[in-house]
Amino acid sequence: MVAAAAYLRVSTEKQDVKTQRHAITRAATARGDRIRKAFWFEEKKSGGTIDRAALQKLRAAVRAGVVGRVYVFAIDRLGRSGIADVLRVVEEFRRHGAELVSISDPFDVSGPAADVVLAVLAWAAQMQRRKMLDLMRAARVRVEASGGRWGRPRRIDPTTLERARALQKKKKTLRQIAQSLKVPRSTLSDALSGRGHYAAAAAPASPQTRVTSKTAPAKRSKKRRARAA
Repeated sequence: MVAAAAYLRVSTEKQDVKTQRHAITRAATARGDRIRKAFWFEEKKSGGTIDRAALQKLRAAVRAGVVGRVYVFAIDRLGRSGIADVLRVVEEFRRHGAELVSISDPFDVSGPAADVVLAVLAWAAQMQRRKMLDLMRAARVRVEASGGRWGRPRRIDPTTLERARALQKKKKTLRQIAQSLKVPRSTLSDALSGRGHYAAAAAPASPQTRVTSKTAPAKRSKKRRARAA
């Protein structure tokens, strides 16, 4: 007997799938389906690609013939990378005899007009993703133009970095410093070396040092001319 399965997806770690799970459970029960624990496929991944672990496991189960019905909260949970990707997944389900049930989209994705409807929905999801990326790019330009830094907050703030450098001068190892400050060794190494997010924190050469390096050859030249005279 083929089983019913469910696929749940949210885009970030801060989101959860509780709403999707509750809605799918109610819809499946109304259809007389009981989704066993092993057939709940969920993940917290962006829909920008269909190369996602839980989705690949679901597709493998469909190809193996053990899943005959797949529940999703909405078609865009399958992906937002483009029309072709979503239709490829849906067509794979159909080819292996698995019915796709979307519980929040107001149409039957297995009906005669399903291809047209799915194409429109996938296109809309793709446009929404592009708009979101455009907004993020615009926000980044604005933040950087005002002197801010785009990205996640640094794990090591300037005060902690100074403490780390002080410990380094005392001949403490990287591991000892990381344990003392309770920060990852890789992050500490980047901060002390001025790599990645911490590139701006690297101490620049002082103006005095740069002037000295440029004027040193001139001083040597004067001494040579004096000796020659």
